[in-house]
Amino acid sequence: MPPLQFQPLSSQPTPSFWSALTSHKLDKLRLDDAQQTITAWLEEGREIVDREAAGSSGGGGGTVGVDGVLGIGANAFGEEGERPPTGSIPVAGVFKNFNTIEEFRATDPKKDLFNSVVDSIIVSFSSDAPVLNPFLLVTFADLKKYVYHYWFAFPALVSKPAWEISNAGLQTVDDEARPMGQRVAAPLSHATDFFAGVPDNERTVAFHDPSSLPDNPGWPLRNILYYLSHRHALTSLNVVCLRSGAASRSGRLSLPSQVESAGERPQAVGWERNKAGKLASRVADLGPMMDPTKLADQAVDLNLKLMRWRIMPSLDLDRVASTKCLLLGAGTLGCYVARALMGWGVRTITFVDSAKVSFSNPVRQPLFDFEDCLEGGKPKAQCAADHLKKIFPGVNATAHAFTIPMPGHPIPSTSEQSAAADVAALEKLVREHDVVFLLMDSRESRWLPTVIGAAEGKIVINAALGFDSYLVMRHGAPPGSEGKRLGCYYCNDVVAPADSLTDRTLDQMCTVTRPGVAPIAAASAVELLTTLLQHPLGINAPADLAAGPNDSREESASPLGLVPHQLRGQLGQWRTLLIEGAAYDRCTGCSQIVYHLPSIASVSCLVALRIGMRKMSLTPWKQVVDAYKKEGFPMLLRAFNETDFLEKLTGLDKLHAESEAMLEQLEWEEGSEEDF
Repeated sequence: MPPLQFQPLSSQPTPSFWSALTSHKLDKLRLDDAQQTITAWLEEGREIVDREAAGSSGGGGGTVGVDGVLGIGANAFGEEGERPPTGSIPVAGVFKNFNTIEEFRATDPKKDLFNSVVDSIIVSFSSDAPVLNPFLLVTFADLKKYVYHYWFAFPALVSKPAWEISNAGLQTVDDEARPMGQRVAAPLSHATDFFAGVPDNERTVAFHDPSSLPDNPGWPLRNILYYLSHRHALTSLNVVCLRSGAASRSGRLSLPSQVESAGERPQAVGWERNKAGKLASRVADLGPMMDPTKLADQAVDLNLKLMRWRIMPSLDLDRVASTKCLLLGAGTLGCYVARALMGWGVRTITFVDSAKVSFSNPVRQPLFDFEDCLEGGKPKAQCAADHLKKIFPGVNATAHAFTIPMPGHPIPSTSEQSAAADVAALEKLVREHDVVFLLMDSRESRWLPTVIGAAEGKIVINAALGFDSYLVMRHGAPPGSEGKRLGCYYCNDVVAPADSLTDRTLDQMCTVTRPGVAPIAAASAVELLTTLLQHPLGINAPADLAAGPNDSREESASPLGLVPHQLRGQLGQWRTLLIEGAAYDRCTGCSQIVYHLPSIASVSCLVALRIGMRKMSLTPWKQVVDAYKKEGFPMLLRAFNETDFLEKLTGLDKLHAESEAMLEQLEWEEGSEEDF
């Protein structure tokens, strides 16, 4: 009788498996290289009609065998994914992903893994639930290039002596004999009791066979035969190789002599050969196959997800990515802020700017180039949005070109309708976004979005530049919020915003700063936002001041560290100050209704005591945000046209008058030089 030979099993990972592995590695495994259980499926061998051969011979019956494979797909790690093919059998296996290519290529770790799987097979033979045909998969995923190195193993125990097959070989199973309904069946673990008293020629074992060869059964039969001979002392039996359709075969198998001693560890084989027929790993390069846009979408988040592996496991990247950002200004600050936001994975960025690209812009503003300056220049907002999409097609970048009305810049009656339309457009954009960046060139241009942002309760991030200094700050929570309110951009002023653009020299018309100041300020603004987004209180987060020598990031409520209110940087001194400023009750940008003590609010307590306290009435002043909510555009129009409107509205005019009156009443005492 000739020795029985087996058809090796082949693997077939689907493209969706590699996508699932990528997500599993980035989101769950990270640096964990422990082995784990995964699921695959086994397909039966089958025969298909060879139409070309049948046509050339004039007959109607040529067939070609197609081997079944061990397939593995998106559901390998327990997630919902593609469904296995109809008629396939689920198979459990062992998976290990190495963190470096050097570890993957090393021989000893893979050998140890293979032996551990073999040991688990042998140990399971002593139980009522033998593990007959697990598989092993080791991988290394190069997620920067989407190249996957992998190697499958199908551990099989070597029987000594080898099983033999009758001279008749495997025979086609007759249609009448194939139905199993009239036969009694039992699991393999019950073989001893089940076959007790049954003649050898009537003992039959059936298994799902992935082979399509006429004379060779598939690889899974090896461990089945080893188990039956060593655990149940079976030395001869009939085997039915269950294949799809009419391809099933059967034959008579036997052992020529007694099996080897059960005390010796059996030899095992089973590493899959590569396409060249060598015992080596395989490579799946999905880079050329993937949609470039999809590839870019996954790649841009890679660096962010790597942060969570070792440094910040609690980092909420989805919170950042889903934040919709409105950038008012597409100049130097706007360009750098947009790039930094994309680096953090922000997908929705909207520009507002009415200017055009000039020849002085490209060297300082990274979203523009020389071609954008020609023919009068392209609109800045749209040009910036287009360049963002060229950098990353997955970003939702949009642009709007309109003018933001400003206090101190009167609006003629003929332009009121267009101004109202601009205000309405800005209000709509602020409502549709989560964060507003104030990145304009002038002080007064920030007033309207400050008021609207406070009214809508939005996060407002402000950045302003000097020659070698910068200010980056977040506006406090809107009026009416609980707890201590932080101030806005205008809370430190005792005068209303006015026209700062008229009668300027050339150096005043341009933003003259050291070239490195804008990138620093823009990066600080974006980092301030992301740190704030990670804080559990969000916009209501209190202001953190400079950390002490023993303070650590772990002590902050945000995983990214301190959440300051203001950063004032001075490049000339290489210094950044963290400052907290409270909301001012007479602020022209975010004030709320309060009752004032004019004298004490006007001058220092020392001066008040010097002239003596006098009885004062409590005076209520109107809130800017409240007036805006109630009156809308008419109130804004007065702020644009009347230079003293905001000071009268907030009571700053009274503050000025009271201060001047107190100074007039102040009695200065003449002292000698010795007093100084």
